[in-house]
Amino acid sequence: QVQLVESGGASVQVGESLTLTCAASGNTEPLRDMGWFRQAPGKNREMVALLSRGGGVNLRNSVRGRFSATRDDAKDTIYLQMTNLRNEDTALYLCWVPLGGRMNWGHGTLVTVSS
Repeated sequence: QVQLVESGGASVQVGESLTLTCAASGNTEPLRDMGWFRQAPGKNREMVALLSRGGGVNLRNSVRGRFSATRDDAKDTIYLQMTNLRNEDTALYLCWVPLGGRMNWGHGTLVTVSS
């Protein structure tokens, strides 16, 4: 099994920046894919960033140019650098790892953006 712990969420104003961190632990094999999803109140969970081992990154269209995602393979840790935050970025941000035939999720870190 793998444990995922997110951190970095906060309440910020429109236009401000935040960096989220997700650290994985407990895995006995290398993690191939890791990702960030988010879920706003009353809405479906949506993909924000997918990161492949070795550097591949796929970002959601609506965050391109504002968000970037990076990964430290040695630490099994991913980061989500968010700039120019908008009200619609308000959500619970969750870390995701597919491993052992299961979709593994963290508990999430809350980002609230207000005007």
